This record gives sequence, C-alpha cells and structure tokens, in this order.
Amino acid sequence: MFKPLILGMTLLVLCAGIPAASALIGGDEAWYRIHCNIDGADVYFDGKYQGTTYGGSLDVPVYTTGTPYSTVRVEKSGYHTYSISLPSTPAAGETRNVYTTLQPVETAGSIYVTSSPSGAAIYLNGNYRGTAPVTIGDLSPGTYTLEAERSGYRSDISTVTIRAGQQSNVQFTLTPIEQYGAIKVTSSPSGAYVYMDGIYKGRTPLLLSSVPVKKHTIELDLADYYDWRTTVSVTSGVTSYVDARLASIPSETTGAINVISYPAGADVFLDDKYQGKTPSSGVFTISSVKAGSHTVRVALSGYLDYTTSVGVSVATTSHVTATLQPGSQPVATGSIAVTSSPSGAEVYIDNAYKGITPLTIDGIPAGSRAVMVALAGYGDWATTVQVGAGSTASASASLSPASTPAPAAGMAPFAVIGALGLLGLLVTLHRRD
Repeated sequence: MFKPLILGMTLLVLCAGIPAASALIGGDEAWYRIHCNIDGADVYFDGKYQGTTYGGSLDVPVYTTGTPYSTVRVEKSGYHTYSISLPSTPAAGETRNVYTTLQPVETAGSIYVTSSPSGAAIYLNGNYRGTAPVTIGDLSPGTYTLEAERSGYRSDISTVTIRAGQQSNVQFTLTPIEQYGAIKVTSSPSGAYVYMDGIYKGRTPLLLSSVPVKKHTIELDLADYYDWRTTVSVTSGVTSYVDARLASIPSETTGAINVISYPAGADVFLDDKYQGKTPSSGVFTISSVKAGSHTVRVALSGYLDYTTSVGVSVATTSHVTATLQPGSQPVATGSIAVTSSPSGAEVYIDNAYKGITPLTIDGIPAGSRAVMVALAGYGDWATTVQVGAGSTASASASLSPASTPAPAAGMAPFAVIGALGLLGLLVTLHRRD
C-alpha cells in the first residue's frame, strides 16, 4: 500500500523539475522541406543548425505545439548566404516546402574596350584579345596593361584595375601618324596658276612635295581659259599626277578695263594677278576680262595702294581712274621652296645668291620672281615663279649634265708638230748663246 504512494509522489517530484518550455515541445510532428539548388548547403532555423542539403533538399522536423521558428538561413562557402522568413508551422503530419537559391560569389571582373577610330587591335598584357569594341571577361582582380594599335595611327597604352564582379570601361582615342606624298601638276596649255586648298603654289608644270596624306583640292587658273578644279587623294610615299586640259573662254564672254593712274608708272593687278604698268600718257588696258565683278589694285612705291571693285560686261570696256595718295605700303611677302636633282646646287632669286638646295627662302616680296639654279658640271636651270603673300611657291630643278666640246678633227697632230718645232727653236737659240 505504501509502495504505489511513494512511486506516485516520486513521479510528481520529477515532473515538477522539468522546465515549462519542454512541456511545449511535445505534440504532433510536422516538417519543413528546404529545397536548395546547391547540395552541401548548411540550413539554420533561427540561427540553430538543422542539417545539410542533399539531393536538392533537407527535411527539418518541427512540433506543432512547440515554439514556432521564424527564419531560415542557407549558406555554403563560395556562395552568397540566403535568408528568408519561414511560412507558418505546418499542421501535424504535413510537409511545407520552402525554396532557396544560392548565388556564387563573383571572383572575376571584365573590361569593355572601345577605340576612336574603331577597329583597333587590343592587347592585354601583350596578348591579342580582339578588335575594339571588345569585352574581355573572366579576369582575376588586379592591374592590367592595355594597348591599342591601328595602321596609320600611333599606338596607345593604358592601365586598368579589375575588381571582382565589376566591369571597367576603357576608351582609346588614337592620333594619326602624319604622312606625306607628292602631286605633279601639268596643264595644256602650260603656265597655269596652281592653287592647292586655296593657297597659291606656282605655275604648271609643277611638282608639289611634302603634301600631307589626305584629300586635297587642286585648282588651275589661266587668263582666257575657264578655271579648272579637281580633288586628289595623296598616298604616303607616292606621287599623284594631275593633267588639266584647259578650255578656252569664247571671246564674246569677255570685256576690258582701262586703267589710268596719277602719278603714272604704277603696277596694275587684276584679282591680285599682275597685269603691267600704267603709261606716262594714255591708259593701260586689261583685255579679255571675264564678265562679272573683279578687283583692280594699283600700286606704286611711296604711295598707298588703290583698290576698287569693277563690273565687267560682255564686249564693253570699264574704266578705273586711280589717284594715289602718298604713304608707306606694307610689303607683302611669301616664300620660295627650291629643290634640285641632284641637290647641292646654288640658288639665285632675281640674280641674288640665296643658298644651296634644298632651300626655302622666306621674306620674298610678293609678285613674279626669277629663279636660277646652278651646279658645276651641269647646265643652268631657270624659271619664273609667282610669289603670293603668306604662301610658298615651289621650284623644282632637274639639272642636265653640261656637254664638253670635242676637239676638232685633225687638229691634235698639228698641235703636236707645232709644239715640237717650237721646242727645237728654243734649243737652237740656247746653243748660239
């Protein structure tokens, strides 16, 4: 009778020592099924480890009468940790699915490379990686050297620092390499004024050297002929040829201009082209002037230039009377570039020695200038160039060897005989002495 009572009291004492929280864990069992795209991921409920995923999931048992869990955390080395709130506790015997996705931690970066102009060859640490624009990926963090190369342009180098998970952008702006060619200009008839890109260069036939590689406009101008124009693409190290066939202007499309100056003896220019001098009496006539508007300039040393606009009509004569005012007129100058083949020849401008070819002479007064090139053993070469203010006229001399006169036939024997006779006479006179 006392044993059951003692046993019951013992159980009551033991139950009284169990914490109240343990009494709540009991009850029916349910499950959370944690799905994960990566096997081997550790699963935590409210920070408590519950197991590791295998075969794409992990079943975690819970008690319906226990304290519910609120969050789940899934993590694995090399991946970003995934945390989410748990749905409500499933009912007894029920399984509730929770889906998680782990993303790998990015350990590489990339570079996006562009160039201006596009199409440059791109090298990364000396290794070719394609032509711009190009993306270079899967690069470990660190500092790299990039180089861009393109034909006709100077190469460019840049350094770039790569960070994990980031893309760096690099833009190369390449600088063209200055290259030169030449243009040989001829015309029929010759003697036409040559302008390149609007700048006077000389008269045909004319060789233009050291011409930058690009497109240039060549224009020819000759009195009584229509202006002629073309475009030339110059290639490095190559001479391009321009041969202009000028078309004459019918006479019925021209007129004339009569010019009188006070004082007389002044230089007359039509559209900055020299025409002649005003006479001491009477008028100076410029004939075959194309119909339209023209500029006449009258210049005389010690006087200010007189410039006026003149309208010319077909088969009519316009008149200009220039009363010059005393004063100093700024001297307009240009340059003359002289070359010769062979080089090393002496250069004379208006009969004044200037130096040795190749030679560029600056400070030459604008107007028509005589150029002579001389070299021992070669025939002299001469031409006339038109020097424009602020521009460079060209003269290219091709020297020909000078011919040596051959002795007249039959003269050599007689010269020898005469020399021997003279020698004999000298000997005889000496003996007599």
